[in-house]
Amino acid sequence: MSFEPRRSRDSIEDIWGPRTPYKHEWPTRVDKNLIEEPEKWVQSACVLCSNGCGLDIGVKAGKVVGVRGRATDRVNKGRLGPKGLNGWTAMSSTDRLTQPLIRTNGELQKASWDEAMNAIVAKAQAIRKELTAHGIAFYTSGQLFLEEYYALALVGKAGLNTLHMDGNTRLCTATAAASMRESFGSDGQPGSYTDIDYTDCILMVGHNMAATQTVLWSRVLDRLAGPDPPKLIVIDSRTSASARRATLHLAPKIGTNMAILNGIQHLLFENGWINETFIDKHVVGLNELRSTVKSYDPHRVEEITGIPAVQIVEAAEIIGTTKSLLSTALQGVYQSHQATASACQINNINLLRGLIGKPGSGIFQMNGQPTAQNNREAGCDGEYPGFRNYNNPSHMAELADLWDIERHKLPHWNQPTHIENLLKYIAAGSIEMFWISGTNPLVSLPNLPRVRELLTKPSLFVVCQDIFMTESAAIADVVLPAAQWGEKTGCFTNVDRTVHISHKAVEPPGEAKPDLEIFVDFARRMDFRDKGGNPILPSADPKVVFEAWKKVSEFRPCDYSGLTYEKLTGGSGIQWPCNDAHPNGKERLYDDGIFFTDIEYCESFGHDLETGVPYTKEQYRALNPAGRAILKAAEYTPSPELPDQEYPLRLSTGRSVYHFHTRTKTGRSKTLQEKCPEPWIGISAEDAEAVNVRDGDEVVVRSRRGAIQLKASVGNVSKGETFIPFHFGYWDATDGRSRAANELTTEYWDPVSKQPLFKSGAVRIERCTGTHIIQAEETQSDTVAKVAKSKLNATEVGDNSPRERHLEQWLGATFQALRLLEKMYEKLVPKLIHDPEANSGLRVMRRITAEAINTMEPYVRKYNAESLKGKSSFRAVHDAVFPSTETTTAYESLVALKGLYTCLADIEAHFIALIPASQALWDAGFHGAMAGVKKDVERMQAWAKHQLHVRSPQTLLVPSKDLWDDLS
Repeated sequence: MSFEPRRSRDSIEDIWGPRTPYKHEWPTRVDKNLIEEPEKWVQSACVLCSNGCGLDIGVKAGKVVGVRGRATDRVNKGRLGPKGLNGWTAMSSTDRLTQPLIRTNGELQKASWDEAMNAIVAKAQAIRKELTAHGIAFYTSGQLFLEEYYALALVGKAGLNTLHMDGNTRLCTATAAASMRESFGSDGQPGSYTDIDYTDCILMVGHNMAATQTVLWSRVLDRLAGPDPPKLIVIDSRTSASARRATLHLAPKIGTNMAILNGIQHLLFENGWINETFIDKHVVGLNELRSTVKSYDPHRVEEITGIPAVQIVEAAEIIGTTKSLLSTALQGVYQSHQATASACQINNINLLRGLIGKPGSGIFQMNGQPTAQNNREAGCDGEYPGFRNYNNPSHMAELADLWDIERHKLPHWNQPTHIENLLKYIAAGSIEMFWISGTNPLVSLPNLPRVRELLTKPSLFVVCQDIFMTESAAIADVVLPAAQWGEKTGCFTNVDRTVHISHKAVEPPGEAKPDLEIFVDFARRMDFRDKGGNPILPSADPKVVFEAWKKVSEFRPCDYSGLTYEKLTGGSGIQWPCNDAHPNGKERLYDDGIFFTDIEYCESFGHDLETGVPYTKEQYRALNPAGRAILKAAEYTPSPELPDQEYPLRLSTGRSVYHFHTRTKTGRSKTLQEKCPEPWIGISAEDAEAVNVRDGDEVVVRSRRGAIQLKASVGNVSKGETFIPFHFGYWDATDGRSRAANELTTEYWDPVSKQPLFKSGAVRIERCTGTHIIQAEETQSDTVAKVAKSKLNATEVGDNSPRERHLEQWLGATFQALRLLEKMYEKLVPKLIHDPEANSGLRVMRRITAEAINTMEPYVRKYNAESLKGKSSFRAVHDAVFPSTETTTAYESLVALKGLYTCLADIEAHFIALIPASQALWDAGFHGAMAGVKKDVERMQAWAKHQLHVRSPQTLLVPSKDLWDDLS
């Protein structure tokens, strides 16, 4: 009997499906798409957006034949979006990677797993010997499972003991994590998706939910269609599908989010729309915020943003008087100017109203990818496992003990290296191995011309672990075929902290392996062991790894200790924290008004939002949040690249509802690709008329970085703004034209989250004439040919040019400065500062300096820095700040004290660099010595500072006879 393929609805044309109006309880609707009748159903969840919809995979004869939504799941109640219903068909694509590849004589050729892994290990060992482990970097994804991220974190942090780990979550969700650390003390979404069911008002900032989380938008649409619908405020420069349903749509100029959010807060204060009782008990930072937003009246905000003042007032009144408020943000905030500062203002608004931790009131600092939350939890990018604070020694000691590794070997001398710095180190030649897993940086990173140049350096050894031959895999030295969703078992966590299990449904094709097995195999071949001699990754069984992760997460905000594979199987996903106190998960955080800001518990001590400088523990202690949320303030500043006569339009990039990331999967789904086969540029009718462009015309778009050619889509964009989807690269391009949006984007990054500002920069549009085609600066075939020509084989050591390590030079200069300081105290300073108290103090300073020299001397010898005398900057500083003759007045003594303080500051700067460098050497004795001497220098600085403080009023205010004689 033949089976007629059946689908519950046409999700390509009817993206959100039929309405099921409701309030309080979202009705069930099961969506499905089958090409054959399954023999069995296997529990999973969708990985093609960040919503995390529960689904079942239909399997027949060892093949995936369809999917259906899980009616029991709390996230989607059976619904699936167009990508969820259609993206799985890419699994049957014939161009899957099925066997390892090694670049030999310039070409990628088939190899065995042993050959591929041995080549990687040989290169890693050679680089570690020549450059240390800091010559190796990892760049991962938002697509792997929790267990795989945790394994990778162990490889990098416990095995290689390096900070060089980041992921493409840096591009989509780093600001979400940063803003929650700043405001609430830790990562972790406060709200629950069920808040949509109860809320009276939804505030969406830079978030086109209709395209990015279609099932969640269906939930909103059903509330809007039901009784007592919520009001919807959308802040977006485009007239998106979300904006068209808004009660109020505010369309600011790209890059001005900070001004509009400050303006709303200004009106909340001015009209008394703040919850003073809640603020008094549960919030700090009120006065600074009030002072900062005081000048952002509606007329000033209109001048900056272009939003009419009357709309700003209307928005503030809705927000200020609503009984409940659900706020959301995504890339329109995170990838725009002042990203973290703006995201924090969204948090502020809910805090000022006291609307957090209650049904209908919460905040979604949204994720852009389905497993981005797990990447952050496990510590594979800019975080540490379990949301631990790298500036808190007890957190690092606890993690080292959990992993049973030496405490000084756990890398925590800095925040993990974000991708922009990884690229800088590749450019400088200090990183020579770059391991990419599950992502495609040759399309997704900003300023692609520079990225291509760096990732194709002959000396850079690139490993790419993926499921298809992406643009990035094509230039790799070793390509590892990975199993994908449905071909392996693991867990992942969505935006509202719901943990799902995805069971293996089918075997991966050919020799493809789960990412977990690949990382465990690398760790085994590298012989990474703990203090007891046991492998740091003893098993590739995901259940075993999950159990190990639970111990690391226990007692932290993301507590998984109450979860098991068995508990996650059969019903719905479960929210963390899940533990003894919350055995079925906790729906909302902060319902008790207690935040994760205790100084010994918090994930971060925060940052200056404008400069990005991290605050110290002492500064955080002075703020004293102690379980209270933190209101963070910042002024609006203009974007770093503004439109001008040459480039008059602002550029924004973003998503299409039919594609995900760089289309590695969705571009191979026939239905999705046919609906959205190529990129376009959105432009306003006024701007189109100015350059004589009509809808559908071919245009060239130019920025200061490059040019691309694509069709114009006129309308739904504000005047002066443009929009290009970022999904399209070159793996399936046929005509060689330049079309990747990131050929145009800037290299500016948010100072706190280090997220690139894709929604920043300026472009111009030119109408194409005739058959003119803008060729890519370097086509994919050009890039691959260049790599083939420049690289001989995967095991050859890269750049053999002479290298010089600068530790010895810096250490020698520091030691020489201390010796000169000792002579200063002995001979020079007594001639300049005349009184018994000062001279008594100087004797103490001389003793401290001698002790510091004795502490340093063994390590100066150990690192062969004794011969590097005379290279210190200290001599030049000394000669510049000290008078050449003996002082005769109190004023000149004050000048001499200032000179001493300046010289000590020069020495302190030496130690500011030596402290993290000594940690990065994994030399506990050296680090302890440098930390001790730095404290000695700080003691001397404190003495000089005190002397300046005590002497200055009398010396500067009361006329001195000797001084007046000198002046006459």
